[in-house]
Amino acid sequence: MVLVALSSPLPGRGNLFSSLPPNNPSSSSSSATPRPPIPIPKYPPPRKSHPPPPPNPNPALKHHRNSKYYKPITHPTTIPSSDDRSVIIGESGVSYLLPGAPFEFQFSYSETPKVKPIAIREPAFLPFEPPTMPRPWTGKAPLKKSKKNIPLFDSFNPPPEGMKGVKKVEMPGPFPVGKFPEEGVSREEILGEPLKKWEVQMLVKPMMADNRQVNLGRDGLTHNMLELIHSHWKRRRVCKIRCKGVPTVDMDNVCRHIEEKAGGKIIHRAGGVVYLFRGRNYNYRTRPQYPVMLWKPAAPVYPKLIQDAPEGLTKAEADELRMKGKSLLPICKLAKNGVYTTLVKDVRDAFEGSHLVKIDCKGLDPSDYKKLGAKLKDLVPCVLLSFDDEQVLIWRGKGWKSMYPQAPVFPPAEATITRDLENKGEVDDNQSKHISEMVSISPKMLSLWRSAIESNKALLLEEFNIGPDALLEKVEEFEGISHAIEHSYPAFTSSSDDAFERSNVYLQDGTENNYSSDGVDDVDDYDNNSDDEDDYDYYNDEDDEFNDMVDTSAEPGSLPVDLLVDKLKLRQKE
Repeated sequence: MVLVALSSPLPGRGNLFSSLPPNNPSSSSSSATPRPPIPIPKYPPPRKSHPPPPPNPNPALKHHRNSKYYKPITHPTTIPSSDDRSVIIGESGVSYLLPGAPFEFQFSYSETPKVKPIAIREPAFLPFEPPTMPRPWTGKAPLKKSKKNIPLFDSFNPPPEGMKGVKKVEMPGPFPVGKFPEEGVSREEILGEPLKKWEVQMLVKPMMADNRQVNLGRDGLTHNMLELIHSHWKRRRVCKIRCKGVPTVDMDNVCRHIEEKAGGKIIHRAGGVVYLFRGRNYNYRTRPQYPVMLWKPAAPVYPKLIQDAPEGLTKAEADELRMKGKSLLPICKLAKNGVYTTLVKDVRDAFEGSHLVKIDCKGLDPSDYKKLGAKLKDLVPCVLLSFDDEQVLIWRGKGWKSMYPQAPVFPPAEATITRDLENKGEVDDNQSKHISEMVSISPKMLSLWRSAIESNKALLLEEFNIGPDALLEKVEEFEGISHAIEHSYPAFTSSSDDAFERSNVYLQDGTENNYSSDGVDDVDDYDNNSDDEDDYDYYNDEDDEFNDMVDTSAEPGSLPVDLLVDKLKLRQKE
C-alpha cells in the first residue's frame, strides 16, 4: 500500500490547498511553464441548401402568399382563360366560370360582401386543376392500383343485407306504399312530394344526437363543402350542418344558399343546426359533380368600413360619439365560435333606448368582428363608428325610426281627459262620470299613471269601444315597447320580505293592486294526429317539436314569489 500526503506539493505545481506561501516562488515559477490556451476551432460556414423547384410550378402559387400585388378595379371585368374558362371580377367579388357549370363558382357563397371590390391581391387564376391533367392534382404521385375490387353502390342499387365489408346505405325515399323511386333531373323532380310531419320527425330525430355532421365556420358555405354534403348523402338521407361564428347572424341567407347550391331541402332548423334532406329520388351516381378548389384564393380589397365622417355626421360629431361610446356598457359579449342568431334583434331593441350601442367582441379574430359589423350595417341598419378595444360601436343614424308606435303623452290636467273625450263623443255620460270619480278619489294613483305613461311603462287608450282582437294587438305592441325600454337596465334580486315591504309604499292609500303573470312560455302547437297535412313550416326556429320537456326542480309554492302572493292575498282579505 502506498500513501501519498496531501500536503506535499505536486512536481511543477503549487499546493492549492495550503494557506502558507511557497518557500521559493521564483524557482517554482521559472520551472513551471504555462500551458497554451486551447485554440477555438474555425469551422466553415454552413452551406444553405435550397430545395429544388418543382418541375412545372403552377403560376397561381407564385403570387398567392406574401406578395405586394395590387391591381385596382374600376368596372366589372372578365378575364378569359384556356378552354372557355374565365375569371369574373364584379359586384359579387371574384367568381369562376367553367364550361357546363350550372352557376358561377366562388370560394364562399354566403359570406361575399354586398360591396363592389376596389382591387385584387393576386392575378386572376382559376384555383382548379388544369383540364389537361388525367386526374385531379393532389400534390402527390398517383397511388398504385388496389388489388381489391371494392363494389360500389348507390341509392338506387343498394347492397343486399348482411353483406360483409359494405357500409350502411339508405335506400331512396321514404315513399308511401305502392310508390317507387323515379329518375329525376331537376331539383323538383329529385325532391319529389313534400314530406309530411311524421316523415320529418322520423328523419330528424335519429340525427339529433349524432356527431356525423358538416361544420360551417367563419367562411360560410364554401365551394368544397358542396362535395362534402354529397358524400354525406351517399350513406344517409339527411345531412346535419352545424353553423357557428359570423354566418349565424343571418341564418336565412345561409339556408338560402345551401338549398340553391346543394340542391336539397331544409326540413328542420334549430338555432345554428340545419338538417338538409337530399330528396326522395336522389341518386348518388347521377349527382352534379363539381371540381374541387385546390387552394383558397386571396380575398379582394374592399372599401373601409370605418370612416372619419360617417353618414350624416361631421368629423367633430363622430369623434364626440366615439368619446361617449368609451364609457358605454356593452349590451352583450360574443363568445368565440358562438351562435349569434338573436344579435340583430338585440341591437334593434337596444336602439329603442339609446342612440349608441356597443358589442363586446374580446377574444374574436379581428376579421370576424369586422365581418360582423358589416352584416349589422346591412341588416339592422346602422352606422359603424369604431372597432377599438375589440368592441363594435354603432350608431342608429339620423333616419332611424322606431319599430313600435309612439305612446301618447298623458294630458297635464285631470279635467282635460273628460273634456277631450266628451268633445270627441267617444264616451257616454256613465264613462265620463266614472273617469271623474277615479280622478277625484285617487289623485295619487293618477300621478302614478302619468309618470308611468311618460316613461313608456304604461299606455293610455284613447278608444273605449274596441274589440278583443284590436285590444290584443295593442297589448302586444305595448309589451314590445316596455321590453325595448328596459333592455339595457341591470336586474336585481331581492327576498320576498324586502319586496313586500317596498310594495307597502304603494298600498298605503287604500288602493288595490292586481298582479298578473305575463311570462308564460310559448307552447308548441304541433299536433301528432294531423299527419295528413302536407304543408309544413320547415323554417320554424322558435317552435321545436323535437326538444324534450324540461322538468323544473322547484315545487309549487316554494318560490319567493309564491310567498309574496300569499301575503298579498291575506292583505286583500283583511
